[in-house]
Amino acid sequence: MTPERFRTMKAALARRQPDLTVLADDVHKPHNIAALLRTCDAVGIFEIHAVGSHSGFKRARGISGGTAPRVGARMHGALIPAMQTLKASGFQVVAAHLTGDAVDYRNVDYTRPTVLLLGSELRGVSAEAAALADHHASLPMRGLATSLNVSVAAALFLYEAARQREAAGLYATCRLSAEVFARTLFEWCHPDIAVRCRVRGLPYPPLTADGDMAVNPFAA
Repeated sequence: MTPERFRTMKAALARRQPDLTVLADDVHKPHNIAALLRTCDAVGIFEIHAVGSHSGFKRARGISGGTAPRVGARMHGALIPAMQTLKASGFQVVAAHLTGDAVDYRNVDYTRPTVLLLGSELRGVSAEAAALADHHASLPMRGLATSLNVSVAAALFLYEAARQREAAGLYATCRLSAEVFARTLFEWCHPDIAVRCRVRGLPYPPLTADGDMAVNPFAA
């Protein structure tokens, strides 16, 4: 860990957006998950939510360019309860879903706490989930195709969200609590030690100004 790398990681973590996330419903192809994780990292998403098998996310970590461990993934057993939990926490749910009442994706206010709901590669957003969503939004399609690959569509939505948030100054100051920031920074910088600490129930050691551990709890 060089001092320059440590400063880069601190700056990236300080730009994370805890109130912008994705809820992926049975998006299971590893290349789509990997692309989604890279986009989430690029726009500063702290954690995404997913319904379906955890195995796809495990496989995707090998092809996501090293960004997957930097974006948390919280797995849910069922879609509707996951949506209800997020809505109860104050998030608006924006379904990427082409319906008669869908608005242009650029006309949604993403500066509010927002969940982007992505349907599965085969079925899209289910009728039950669409009914529970706060907004339906779609991408303009001017050719013969009626939809884009799920990871491509997600990138367009999320970069619009990032554009709005940048203009609103939401990347200018750290929006994570001091506790979450310190814990996550250690996990980013020393992932193997973090795992060993969690297994043994040990607190993470403090970091120096250059990102090194002040004390290695596992030093011989």
